[in-house]
Parts: sequence; C-alpha cells; structure tokens
Amino acid sequence: MRAEQKADMADKRQQYLTFLLGGEAFAIGILGIKEIIEYGQLTTVPMMPGFVRGVVNLRGAVVPVVDMAVRFGRNPTEITRRTCVVIIETEAGGEKQDIGVIVDAVNAVMDIPDSEIEPAPTFGAKIRADFIGGMGKVDGKFVIILDVDRVLSFDEMAALAGIDDAKADGQPVLNPEGASDSRRLA
Repeated sequence: MRAEQKADMADKRQQYLTFLLGGEAFAIGILGIKEIIEYGQLTTVPMMPGFVRGVVNLRGAVVPVVDMAVRFGRNPTEITRRTCVVIIETEAGGEKQDIGVIVDAVNAVMDIPDSEIEPAPTFGAKIRADFIGGMGKVDGKFVIILDVDRVLSFDEMAALAGIDDAKADGQPVLNPEGASDSRRLA
C-alpha cells in the first residue's frame, strides 16, 4: 500500500445528519436514517410516556414519534415551520423498528473524519453522557454525535413508561436494584 492510501484509511469519514435541538447542534449517523418528513398531524396515544408525542402513519405503518427535547429532560419542542420528524430504523432483539424523532430543524449531511471525533465528555453536557457517541469537530465547533441505540433504547423507554405510570398512580417506584423506593414520585 502506498502512504497516501494508508493515510486515507486512517482518516475514514462517516456521514452524519446534523440538526438543531434547543439551539444546540446534534448529529446522527446517516446509515440508520430512513427519511425526513415534515412535521404533520400526530395521533396521540393515551398512557404513553411524556417523551412520546404520538404516532404517524408512514405508508401504512404506525411509527411512534419521540420528542428528543423531552427525552433529554428539557421542555417539549416548540413546533415551528422548520420542525421535522427524522425517521430512524433501530434494532432491538433482532427486530427492526422505525421511530420518528422530532427536531427543531435539519441542517445538512456532513462528512466528519474519525480523526475529528473526540470521546464523549464525562460531565458538563446537558444530556446524559451515555447518549453521546462522541463530539465531532466541524468548522471549529463541536457537534454532539448521538448514540441512537441508547437514546432510542426500547428497553429503557419501556422502563420509563413504567415510571411514568407509577408517577400517575402515586405508586412506589423501583430503584435500579429492583427494591421499592419508599418515596412516591409526584
């Protein structure tokens, strides 16, 4: 191999869809994205956790739509004319599932070389560190690259739905070790 080819291989580029959420730039690997649709009418579904805004009909398939801002512990996304739903294909337990995520606005598809991606910070981010796959440097600024499998984890979202149900019922909530927490969530 020539030195140029080795340098190219060492500096692999991946494509990411960049988008805005609450004034911050985020990115998702393009390979898992099926399409981007205009924010339209969602059908709300009773008894869903707060971060699930509803479902959309995508060519006959029911697709749940997650409000990324709420998933990150922020206020619900304010819907504007630039608000979009990004349809992402995820896999859990060998089954593929499409999930829509609401974002403020889609920016662009960008190539970010692996050499320009730093590890996730252990503190200081406004979202959970395990949601961050890395920090991509683009034009001298950082873009938060999300770990979609963690952000949209079926198991975790189902567990959170159980916590929301317990909150609504005033029931005791299980702590991570499975023991009942004597405090009731308000």
